[in-house]
Amino acid sequence: MFSLEGKAAFITGGASGIGLAVARMMSAHGARVAIADRVDGGALAAEFDGYYVSIDVASEDSVCAALDAAVAEVGAIDILVNNAGVGDVGPLIEETGQALVDKITRINHFGVLYGLKHGPARMNDGGAIINTSSMAAFINMPGSAIYSAGKRAVNALTEMAALELGARGIRVNAVCPGYIDTALGSAEEGRLLSEAFTALGRAGTTEDVAGVFLFLASDASRYVSGESVRVDGGWHCGPTPQLLQKVIGEANVS
Repeated sequence: MFSLEGKAAFITGGASGIGLAVARMMSAHGARVAIADRVDGGALAAEFDGYYVSIDVASEDSVCAALDAAVAEVGAIDILVNNAGVGDVGPLIEETGQALVDKITRINHFGVLYGLKHGPARMNDGGAIINTSSMAAFINMPGSAIYSAGKRAVNALTEMAALELGARGIRVNAVCPGYIDTALGSAEEGRLLSEAFTALGRAGTTEDVAGVFLFLASDASRYVSGESVRVDGGWHCGPTPQLLQKVIGEANVS
């Protein structure tokens, strides 16, 4: 049920982090994989007999060119993963300048929009589109106003695309990772926050997230569309008992 044999996958941001883990897992389950990234991922793609194409997801023309290049290598796309993103943050009032707004919006929001706009024309009917969102779409964190707004937009785009593409049997979902140990975040900061705030008491790994992408790409999720799936170790459930005990204990001491 989780086999991707005979299917072609196109993954943006596929040369590192979550995207690379997804590419490796989908290849291991039989998919022909093309990774698209601004960073040269040719050597990485070769490790799993995949393909690499250059892309700048902030450019609509570049997205179209990368999709065409991928189709030339792997054939019509069955699995489209709009994953490329940046994690820049800053206080909303003091430090959010136009440059930061433009960077986050062009990559995190328009990068997904362009994939949704141009990807389906190069896809087989009955395929799957998976957008990378974030737990920040649900949970407000200091300094993440523009980032969170962009990820909420991704979730909205996911639902609208699911409505528009359902007639072709194309399912559209989003994955909303919590704190994952990648280059986008501080490993030590992530460890401390995850120990304090997640039900599972740890930061996630890229493999933890990749498994959810595999599920959403496979026939196991054939009746799932328009969903934004949180993969955050239970962060959204609320403060952990350990954290509450610590806060209450410190309050009693003071």
